[in-house]
Amino acid sequence: MAFAPTHDEATVSPIEVDGADAPPNAAQLRWYVFGLFFIFGGITSLNDVLIPKLKHLFALNYFEAMLIQFAFFMAYALISMPGAALVKRYGYMRTAVIGLLTMAAGCLLFIPASLSSLYIAFLGALFVLASGITIVQVVANPLISMLGPKKTTHSRLTFAQAFNSLGTTIFPIVGATLILGSLAAVDPASLTGDALNAFLTQETQAIVRTYLGLAAALGLLAFLVYLGRNRLKETPAPATSLLQSFDLLRQRRFGFGTLCIFLYVGGEVAIGSLLVNYLIQADTLAITAQRAGQMVAFYWGGAMVGRFIGSGVLRLVSPGLVLLGVAVGAGLLTTTSALTLGTVSGFALISVGLMNSIMFPTIFSLASEELGPRAADGSGIICVAIVGGAIVPAITGFVADLTSLRTALFVPVLCYVVIGSFGIWCFNARRGQRRTA
Repeated sequence: MAFAPTHDEATVSPIEVDGADAPPNAAQLRWYVFGLFFIFGGITSLNDVLIPKLKHLFALNYFEAMLIQFAFFMAYALISMPGAALVKRYGYMRTAVIGLLTMAAGCLLFIPASLSSLYIAFLGALFVLASGITIVQVVANPLISMLGPKKTTHSRLTFAQAFNSLGTTIFPIVGATLILGSLAAVDPASLTGDALNAFLTQETQAIVRTYLGLAAALGLLAFLVYLGRNRLKETPAPATSLLQSFDLLRQRRFGFGTLCIFLYVGGEVAIGSLLVNYLIQADTLAITAQRAGQMVAFYWGGAMVGRFIGSGVLRLVSPGLVLLGVAVGAGLLTTTSALTLGTVSGFALISVGLMNSIMFPTIFSLASEELGPRAADGSGIICVAIVGGAIVPAITGFVADLTSLRTALFVPVLCYVVIGSFGIWCFNARRGQRRTA
């Protein structure tokens, strides 16, 4: 379908991600996309604060606590391809509005979850919230790719991801104060009867108030994006079935890259999810849960700094080589944390965020090269691979229950090994292309 133009509208195709003919108002449109990256990144990082809170309230083991990430990231497996279909039918801007409103609905579902005092109800609310985030991410990644020259796609997507990291840096600080403030002050095991019920109600209300505020912000952002819906004129995409789209995985580059997205998100989320419980250990930093929750911001803040730096580095250095370097760095830091104690152990793990910084946008753009008119399908499939954030943390939590948190860190180390291999493969492939050119 084609949408009626406005006086400053740009013409692009939701099936053609080729920045060679970037819209004339691309700079203005990028700010809409930056806002999307900021909000869905920030809300996703709140899970790292929510996990120790609900683990404490519901007396969960690590595997059970990781079901928060499982419920959240499973939405990527189930909603990504329908999200790509929405893009084809309604276009990028209108689909972004749908995603934002779905996110707001998920936030509002925390009200009945609190009233029920059931863990599964919180998982359901998180799934709906993540469904909206999935739709928004299916929109944001290819859209930012088309809003500029093709030669700077890696750099531009990395710069946009820096706004994602800005959200993941700010939200845990606020969330730790609002949600974890009383975690260390009261032990639910010491309470019974009415006192326990009152405590649980009070603690879950702290969660509800936080997500109600987010629902209001999401509603406002949806309204602003809706006002700008006609700034991007879009042409129809060819109809393809959801299952047919997966034939892209037969392409070696795309299939390998999709696997690396699965592993990258899984490793990053696993570390972030365990970080609070890891830092409060007596043989690590021995700090309070609230303080540890605030320090999660440094983990995500490292990713933000790295993305701003990386957007410049990627203009000068081969993306495959950069990806190899950060994958090796992440693996070494995680291994160092697992094998040491005290301050070194704690800050080595926090520093992994800096190494994670450019991985997602670089893997995404490397995997998506030359997809052309099938960019929407490719984005949907790659977003399906984000389900790694459900699977890898669950495996990591299971290993932690069987052994220890330190031993469990070797699960993300294995993820970084495979990602480094993809970096080598892409670097060699590009060097081979230059030789034959």
